[in-house]
Amino acid sequence: MQFIVFAITYPIIWVLSRLPMRILYIKSDIFFFLIYHVIGYRKTVVLENLKLAFPNKPEQELLRIRKKFFKHLMDLLMESVKAFSISEKEILKRYTYKNPELVNKYAEEGRNIALVGAHQANWEWSTSLALVLNIDVLGAYTKLNNKYFEKAVRKSREKFGVIGYKTSDMIKGMKQRFSKKEKGAYILLSDQSPQPHKTYYWREFFNIKVPVHTGAEMLSKRFDLVVINYVAKKVKRGHYEVEFQLITDQPKEFENYQVTDRYTKLTEKNILEQPEFYLWSHKRFKHSNNVPAEFL
Repeated sequence: MQFIVFAITYPIIWVLSRLPMRILYIKSDIFFFLIYHVIGYRKTVVLENLKLAFPNKPEQELLRIRKKFFKHLMDLLMESVKAFSISEKEILKRYTYKNPELVNKYAEEGRNIALVGAHQANWEWSTSLALVLNIDVLGAYTKLNNKYFEKAVRKSREKFGVIGYKTSDMIKGMKQRFSKKEKGAYILLSDQSPQPHKTYYWREFFNIKVPVHTGAEMLSKRFDLVVINYVAKKVKRGHYEVEFQLITDQPKEFENYQVTDRYTKLTEKNILEQPEFYLWSHKRFKHSNNVPAEFL
């Protein structure tokens, strides 16, 4: 059954990925009309998230942000499809890097790096990181249930040089690389909501106490990683600029969770600059009413 599903759907994805971006954006506009105006996919979830994050904004402003978010979400869907066949030349034209020298400086010093980030603008095209960084780039990913799609997606994400690890194998892979003295920059998206029973730390995110991932901080202290945030800003449709932002190059000097606090504050700042391009469709505040007593 897995092969049948793959054999039916993957050729469609591949054909779509070969289309020019201008055609894909026409399809994006059609999908937006269907998803937003006809189906109403997660419109309530997005609006509730925006009301929680921006309680002082008038509802008309929140509705404007919601509409722009869904338009962008459909663009992101088409850009993710395009990733299967996009060339090196085109992705570097559309997904530029403002200051890769910040990361390369530490790479040249022989440091290992944690590249932390959030689901902001377009994170799918960050598979091009290896084209501008002078160090091995490694990323954790969630394994797909369909083994045929798993192979295809992994091949797509690694075609520009990023080395993929299943999330469950990331620490094991890091240990192996450190034992061989192999340097690397590790992509760690850290803004999603962890399961409460696996949470070590709760803190405010847009003034709402939520569980937060601390894995990037723990790994940075364990392996002495330079912690650098990367954020994609949408310049115009189909064009993004990535900025690298140093959080710390001395993680062991910080008290527990201070590195996580810095990352969270920086993420909030970046979202505020372009709120319509953050992934509001996931329930980031779903555990806010279940804060354990020890974290109150």
